[in-house]
Amino acid sequence: MKYIFYNPSSHNGKNRDKIDALKNKLQEDVEMINVLEDDLYESKLKSLTEDDEVFLVGGDGTLNHFVNKINGEKPSYNVYFYSSGTGNDFYNDIKDKASDELVLINEYLENLPIVIVNDKKYYFIDGVGYGIDGYCCERGDIIQQRTNEPVNYTKIAIKGLLFHYKPPKAKVVVDGVEKNYKKVWLAPTMKGRFYGGGMMVAPNQNRMDIEHKVSTVVLYGSSKIKTLIVFPSIFKGEHIKHKKMVEVIEGHHITVEFSKPQALQIDGETISNVLKYEVIA
Repeated sequence: MKYIFYNPSSHNGKNRDKIDALKNKLQEDVEMINVLEDDLYESKLKSLTEDDEVFLVGGDGTLNHFVNKINGEKPSYNVYFYSSGTGNDFYNDIKDKASDELVLINEYLENLPIVIVNDKKYYFIDGVGYGIDGYCCERGDIIQQRTNEPVNYTKIAIKGLLFHYKPPKAKVVVDGVEKNYKKVWLAPTMKGRFYGGGMMVAPNQNRMDIEHKVSTVVLYGSSKIKTLIVFPSIFKGEHIKHKKMVEVIEGHHITVEFSKPQALQIDGETISNVLKYEVIA
């Protein structure tokens, strides 16, 4: 049996065309399933067999919901991804290895890292953003509640850098080694290279790394104007050339603690008022 798992909130709720296109591509009957259903594992996922096929239609948030519904387990059935989200960071990261818009992603669902936030565990497939990236997601969520227009995250980031976001201090511990930073603008931990709708925040990160390492990227210490000047280079991954304000640390066990609560995002899904996160890869 073939199943299309969709997220009604994906692409600001405008992915109906993609779903219809996929149905036409498959040319056979499929069952539609909302990936946001609370009891999805019990009601459907645990009963699937290797003869079934799952097609995920959406973006990074859709993927995040799916990997958390399967609790990081390796599916026995084939899982395909049909990108139709707003940011599409996962697809940007793997598209060079994809021969078609419809991508078999089982190999990418293995050995996923977990993040612990407020004593709750989440799997993630792209990254955990903490700092102005989390602030942007939080502001974007508010805008989406008010309008159906696309959210301009770059505009939100620029306004945040100049006026609204107040960079905290941070304590970062990677595999037992502690470092402390002042004026932290970004402190994400990444499984892939991209987040935020095309920002190559961790250009050297390999999601298929045999040691399963993740990368923590800290942008810190600089003034608002200097940060604003450097910020656009993040889209090409060139920000890491600025060694005096950007540090990249690879590891397996990471804790990032801010001096005051901030919004955090996991694959684009926002959690507000977070003081600390812990990643285990």
